[in-house]
Amino acid sequence: MAGNFRMLAKTLYGFEPILAKELRNLGAANVTEGVRNVSFDGDLGFLYKANLCIRTALKVFRPIKTFKIFHERDLYQNMYAIDWTAYFDVDKTFAIDTTMSSDVFKNSMYVSQKGKDALVDKFRDKLKQRPNVNSQHPDIRINIHIFKNTCTVSLDSSGESLHQRGYRIATNIAPINEVLAAGLLLMSGWDGRTDFLDPMCGSGTFLIEAAMIACNIPANINRESFAFMHWKDYDSELHEKIVDASLNKTREFHHRIFGYDKAPSAVRKAQENVENASLSEYIHIERKDFFRGEKPVDGKLHMVFNPPYGERLPIAADDFYKKIGDTLKQHYPETDAWLITSNLEALKSVGLRTSKKIKTFNGKLESRLVKYEMYKGSKKSKYLDSEG
Repeated sequence: MAGNFRMLAKTLYGFEPILAKELRNLGAANVTEGVRNVSFDGDLGFLYKANLCIRTALKVFRPIKTFKIFHERDLYQNMYAIDWTAYFDVDKTFAIDTTMSSDVFKNSMYVSQKGKDALVDKFRDKLKQRPNVNSQHPDIRINIHIFKNTCTVSLDSSGESLHQRGYRIATNIAPINEVLAAGLLLMSGWDGRTDFLDPMCGSGTFLIEAAMIACNIPANINRESFAFMHWKDYDSELHEKIVDASLNKTREFHHRIFGYDKAPSAVRKAQENVENASLSEYIHIERKDFFRGEKPVDGKLHMVFNPPYGERLPIAADDFYKKIGDTLKQHYPETDAWLITSNLEALKSVGLRTSKKIKTFNGKLESRLVKYEMYKGSKKSKYLDSEG
């Protein structure tokens, strides 16, 4: 895989422009946005860098073959034609994931099984040995993507989803996905130039992702492994150079990051996760009820939080969201307050006019990321009109 080659990064709905911007900033060439994905060109070192540094990617794929499928046998023949022994050794375990929208096949598990048969047969015919399947924790992940009559086979360079950063050990009932948290922070314009608050911090994901963005710390610096480490052409020295170069680009953060939660268990979990991420010097977490507290700093404050939706955490939603609006109005001047919610009806009870509203998803829940700009003094009244 010498020189530049095409890659594809998977992401969440609506995150394509942010991911494309991240890739361009990192040095990717020919960046093209798709639906829940962005494709780009780079070399092997860039593949390592993308897995390490990109905050809004779930996976980074390296496509190795694209072909047409009109009959079932086309899949087996083309999968068998790939020289799998050039990509990984027989002692590595593997798994095949399939996503598809096809008239030829009806069952993705069947496609994965046929792909597995072809791969195993190739190894057996060439080496008289075969690699074993491990569906839970394979060394090698292969992705088959079929759309209509076009099939693309890719090596999954990430392995476990890139939202699994490696710092979060303790979680609460409804933890937010790390990639989602990072994307929402970037959408909100968070750049580390003000103080930051998550007033309902749960297990601390927003706080940690905010600190990593502010300090330009690589998103996956705490991960122990990536699938590309099991590839035949893995270059450990090059990987080490990429890690060192990325760490050399970290920067100082001259403001403060605060987290509140009224549940003692959440505070403990958040503190533990912050410690795991080695970010305790930047993040202060305390047990506090947002509705009874005051703004922790004078001057500009950036706030991003994920209040309960009433889906998994039972709340009187309308009253709860009204309290959010009242608290912001009474105690948080000079604050850009962003929240994500899937309870679009309760959102009206906040009683403040949004200055931005962005459609997104939290898991399968259609949600909105909304912004309330709280001003100091007379300008504040401008935002007291109900959303209606």
